[in-house]
Amino acid sequence: MSDSQSKIRDLQMIEQNLANISQQKQHFQSQLFEVESALKELKRDPTAYKIIGSIMVKADSSNLIKELNEKEEVFKLRMDSLEKQEKNLGEKAAALQKEVMEELKKEKNE
Repeated sequence: MSDSQSKIRDLQMIEQNLANISQQKQHFQSQLFEVESALKELKRDPTAYKIIGSIMVKADSSNLIKELNEKEEVFKLRMDSLEKQEKNLGEKAAALQKEVMEELKKEKNE
């Protein structure tokens, strides 16, 4: 296998990783949106219920707000981490793509 083919394979793997990261980001964005909506609702109306298994029970809104704030922080940290990974992989992909294009031009000119 030539060096170019190996780099193309690596580039495809990076692109798959980028697609996976994008899906994970969408998932966490959705969960973050739900948490933010729940927090807004709890601030508007302090009456709160929590689903435990298949049962809905009345819950202390201050505890729920604390739990939701913790979840929000975790989701934001995870999103930041995914964005950093996405940026790094994007930079690697761009560099690798440039190398492959240069190698292919050299091969074509030979």
